Amino acid sequence: MSIVITGANGKLGSLIIEQLLRKVAADQIVACVRDLEKAGRFHEYGIEVRLCDYDKPDTLEQAFAGAFKLLFIASSNQDDTIRLRQHAHVIEAAKKSQVGHLLFTSFAFPEQSSISMSHLYMATEHAILTTGIPYTFLRNSLYTDFVGVLGLDAAVATGELRISPGEWSFNTVTREDLAQGIAAVLSEGDHRNKIYELTASRSWTFDDLAAALSELSGKPVTIREDAEIQNWIFGFLRKINTSSASPDLERLIGGSVTPLRESIRPFITTI
Repeated sequence: MSIVITGANGKLGSLIIEQLLRKVAADQIVACVRDLEKAGRFHEYGIEVRLCDYDKPDTLEQAFAGAFKLLFIASSNQDDTIRLRQHAHVIEAAKKSQVGHLLFTSFAFPEQSSISMSHLYMATEHAILTTGIPYTFLRNSLYTDFVGVLGLDAAVATGELRISPGEWSFNTVTREDLAQGIAAVLSEGDHRNKIYELTASRSWTFDDLAAALSELSGKPVTIREDAEIQNWIFGFLRKINTSSASPDLERLIGGSVTPLRESIRPFITTI
């Protein structure tokens, strides 16, 4: 009756396993990785490690054998054609391995986004539905990490956070918050055939970000809209639903997500 986790060496996968170890015994967890040489820490915990390469279907069925629950972490490949093929390999192997419950890390509110990644996640969800395997779709919000490309140190130094004009609000959370929520789904209660929008329960704005920067740095930071700003992130943000919020994640973790102030602290080097 194993909980099998793919992408276990990744940032999110590693955090999920850390959280899961607080809830279940190590011998109930199977860490699936592409590189066995990088999985030493899992052996130290007493976790079984299996080879799992989305590009090598022959590794997958064996990796998923005996899975009571399979957490399928979406591929990180940048080519959507490759990612779709990889996802198909995982789903087919899950069927052949007779997985009891398939959980997939999708993307929040994909129906309201216009980027190809969201379309890929929706296609993957549909493919999982056709298998008849009990499922849970864990629709993760955009990570608060995105603030790292906004130039927070420069904003503190100049007293201005330059942004592209518009009405902006964000439902982001940290990987740690997501890992805690996903570990709860894997270890507690019956979450079969459910969809969770794992976002903050209340969106934040750039004004909130400026206020958090001011508080952390002890220096006033204001917003300056600049139509000439050259930063790819704003074009990306306009194509996804960054504002809709859901209480799902806080219900799962039994409390509030990490406050914005603490979430952005790792991305400021001048304080």
